[in-house]
Formats: sequence, C-alpha cells, structure tokens
Amino acid sequence: MKGRRLVLIAVGALGLSACSSLNPFSSASNRIPALKPLAASVKTTEVWRGKVGGAGRYVLQPAVLGDAVFAAAADGTVARLQAGRSVWKSSVDTPVSGGVGGNSRIIVVGSPKGEVIALDADSGKVKWRASVNAEILAAPVLSDAMVVVRSADSRLFGLDPADGKRRWVYQRALPALSLRNAAGVVLDGNTVFAGFPGGKLVAVNAVNGSLMWEGAVAVPRGATELERIADITSLPVLGSRAACAVAYQGRVACFDLASGSTLWARDMSSSKGLDQDGRHVFVTDEKGAVHALDLSTGASAWKQDQFAGRGTGRPRVMREYVVVGDVEGYVHVLRKDDGSVVGRVRAESSAILADIQPLGGDIVVQTQDGSVYALGVQ
Repeated sequence: MKGRRLVLIAVGALGLSACSSLNPFSSASNRIPALKPLAASVKTTEVWRGKVGGAGRYVLQPAVLGDAVFAAAADGTVARLQAGRSVWKSSVDTPVSGGVGGNSRIIVVGSPKGEVIALDADSGKVKWRASVNAEILAAPVLSDAMVVVRSADSRLFGLDPADGKRRWVYQRALPALSLRNAAGVVLDGNTVFAGFPGGKLVAVNAVNGSLMWEGAVAVPRGATELERIADITSLPVLGSRAACAVAYQGRVACFDLASGSTLWARDMSSSKGLDQDGRHVFVTDEKGAVHALDLSTGASAWKQDQFAGRGTGRPRVMREYVVVGDVEGYVHVLRKDDGSVVGRVRAESSAILADIQPLGGDIVVQTQDGSVYALGVQ
C-alpha cells in the first residue's frame, strides 16, 4: 500500500445497513436486540414535526439557530423550519453530502464534488458558491469572520463568509488506511478543534490556519494496517477548561484547552462520539453502551448497556438528562446522575444517525428519511 491511501466505509457512520455493530468490520448478525419494557417516569412528547427529504447514504446534521431549524436533503433541498412550519425551501441544484452549518446571516452546505454553497438565512437564496475540490461529508461551521469546511480527505479550509474566497488550508499527513466518516470540526472563538485519522486532536488558528497544538487521543497499534486504525470519527467537545475526544479502536481523552496538555486518557473505542457537562464526559462505546466518566479523572461513574447492538448514536446532554437515538428511530432518555433509563419515544422507524440538537428546552431529531422532529422532555 505504499504511496496510497485507502478509505473504508464505516457502518454506522455512512452505511445504512441497520448497523450490525458500530464496528465496520463486524460479521455479526444485523438483528437488532429488542428493547426492554419501560415504566417511563419522564414524559416525552412531540412538539412539532416537519419534512425536508431523505439523507440517502449521507449523514446530514440539522442546524439550530435561535428558534429556527435548518435541514438539508441529499437531493439538494435546504429548508428553514420554525415551529414545524416551512419558512422557506430551496434547491441548490446539486446533491448535498455535508451540512448544515450556519450563522444569523448565511446557511452553508457541501456537495460530493466539493462545492460549498451559501444561502441567505432569511430568504433561502443562494449567495455564493466556492470549491474545495474534494467531497464534503461534514457540516461546515461558521463564525461571523470565517467559514470552516472539512473535506473527506481531512483537509480544513477557511473561507470568507462574504464571498467564499479561500483564506487558508490546513492539512497533515494521514495513515494509509482510514475510516470514511462525517466528522466535522468545532469552532470556538478563533480556534478550530478537529480530530484526525491516526488518533490526533488538533487546535488550529481560525484566522490563518496555523497549528496551535495537537494531542494524542489514541496511538495506533497492531500487526496490520486494519488493526492500526485509530481514527477520531466524531466531533470533539469543549468545556470551560477541557477539550475531549474519542477514537475508534483507541481511547477517550481530555486535554487542557489552552496548552493541549493531556489531562487524562483511558481505553475506550467509539465511532459515535461524546458530550460533556461540568462534571462528566458521556460516551457511546462501540457496542452501543453509554458511559459517564468523571471529567477531572476519567474514572467511571456509571454504564448503561441496555442499548447494546442498537446502533446507539452520540449522547447529548439536556438539562438533567442524557438523550441518545438509535437505528430504529427511538430516542432514549437517561438520568445524568446514575444512567437509569427514564423515558423513550419513537420519532420514526427510520434511523437516527445525525446528532440530536438542543432547541431551547426541547431537542431536534432528523431521521435518515428526512423527517425533522422537535421533542419535549419533561
């Protein structure tokens, strides 16, 4: 394989075969374990629903800006929804494979051919188009001063939000074998945080694209290139003092936000991702179990394994709860303090692969068939 890079399609990241496991190389049965009966103590309700169109073989993230939800479909449809009502719906005249990102002025999506398209947030009219010459699988991120786009070959592009003009490019050497995934980046002030194949988490200056620091979430090990895959295939998460990330076939680790020094690390494999609050880091592991780890030390606080084998997605913190979706369209509600399952609602029979997003005191779920729901947890 010298001189070549191979990219493997990761089941659960882009494959839609009902997620036999989060392990893309698993030969296990696709049978999804049945859920245990639940005497719910928390009420989950549908607040509103909308429709944008199917995501196809992509993972398309909804963007929440104020009380507006922006969603995209693989056929090129982009829509603005408020309280379930379609404010506008536009076509960008090309398939969409990465999105949605936005700020108060523009909404940005990406195409399989590397086209970046910005639409006016108020009207849905296309404002500009730019090219990064590589497939875009992740949602762009925006500030008032910069649009950051990640291409499928793990390059980062800084674009001018006014016209899409390229300001900088960040790229690094990558291993010969990596997982195809829809992991994006996090933009915090003037710093971009991104995880990479090979297990590195980096902080990049959003003004000029220079490297600020890098940390090793995982160290590739094994006799073969397949065994040495240790990619970060999900978003890092930031707190007031720590940036945390998790790698497939690797570890979960937290780093000092300013210096990048390692605060702690422990073995755990995940391709789905994590979230954090002021006390804990919440991680969905490769089998679908949800863990709570102490934010200061990495020690285990609790583990909830009722969802093993159900393609459980990234956990999201919502007030005193943690919510996760699965491949049968269920949203599960766990208590943050002990991991007990206290609520469940089925948004749709279609898989929930996109991250659940907060919307005020509710959550937003986009399923693979293109249904968009706002759900309340009381």
